[in-house]
Amino acid sequence: MALKGVRVVELAGLAPAPFCGMILADFGANVIRVDRLKSKSMMPDTLGRGKKSISVNLKEARGVELLRKMSVAADVLIEPFRAGIMEKMGLGPEILCSANPGLIYARLTGYGQKGPMAKHAGHDINYLATSGILSALGRKGEKPTPPVNLVADFAGGSLTCALGIMMALFERSHSGKGQVVDCSMVEGAAYLASFIWSTKNAQLPLWGRPRGENMLDSGAAYYDTYRTSDSKYMAVGALEPQFYANLVKGLGLDPSEYHQFTNPEELKEKFTEVFSTKTRDEWTKIFDGTDSCVTPVLEMDEATSHPHNVANGTFLSSASGAKEPGPAPSLLRTPSVRRSLPLPAIGQHTREILVELGYQSDDISSMLADGVVEENNTSKL
Repeated sequence: MALKGVRVVELAGLAPAPFCGMILADFGANVIRVDRLKSKSMMPDTLGRGKKSISVNLKEARGVELLRKMSVAADVLIEPFRAGIMEKMGLGPEILCSANPGLIYARLTGYGQKGPMAKHAGHDINYLATSGILSALGRKGEKPTPPVNLVADFAGGSLTCALGIMMALFERSHSGKGQVVDCSMVEGAAYLASFIWSTKNAQLPLWGRPRGENMLDSGAAYYDTYRTSDSKYMAVGALEPQFYANLVKGLGLDPSEYHQFTNPEELKEKFTEVFSTKTRDEWTKIFDGTDSCVTPVLEMDEATSHPHNVANGTFLSSASGAKEPGPAPSLLRTPSVRRSLPLPAIGQHTREILVELGYQSDDISSMLADGVVEENNTSKL
């Protein structure tokens, strides 16, 4: 596996940091999640597959010292706290990187480490709003609509942070030195929207008009979704003329009467009317193999059994038979995991990790008795 031998310490947090850690684990890294004590933990981490868990009380001096010791033995540290929190605990990069000059210290936060909002609380919707991108998302005449929490949390946060870690590891292979990766979800979300920024003032029919009136944001009839007679939906992305021609032909319309760039509202009304006359499966059969860029909108449980996704192994199966997305992209020589690995219980590997760090039995018993660490031998699938 591509990241075999890479040792990662991930401080438990909400979705962005866990997904970043899961990406690394999926490609072979040894990821240890540092959980709070069970009674203090937040919502369960559902993105922990393939990781190990140690439960540590970081409000206790010996807990802080334990994390320092773990960091000395690590290649990567991922921390999800607001600016200044790690420094308050005596775990800032100046301390940990001086003890381990090769450490990649990844800081995954909403607003980054500097600026007037660095210490502010926030969530995906706030980071997306601050990046300027939320203002562009939504339909004509409606309020801005965030696409769940995918853009800032996961794309601008988790994926961008994982990319930063990979670049830092690559650079370390030449210099031998680690560095701090400062991943701000505001900056990550803005960077993802580079195409929108670079085209909003261009003489192209892509962006620049109000929200919901552009080619790719539901402003065009040929790039939208349509309800079928069984209350399901078809996705239409017939941007190029040849694809649009096949779309109109499949709908049974006269191309000379329904030109691609006629009044978009009138065209939408007609497409809406026609799509409502057949079921989603009937339309799927009509457009299958036509190069019209028309596809059924699959429900999540349908996507797992779609022939294309099955052929590519897009989804993994857990021991219980549940399905979840597998790692991407595919690496042919050093592939990622090909099955869904178990989720660790909080503190499941506490004793094992302490032994690996050189702690003796008496030390471990004392730390457990004093609430410095907790252990839990119950695994979760």
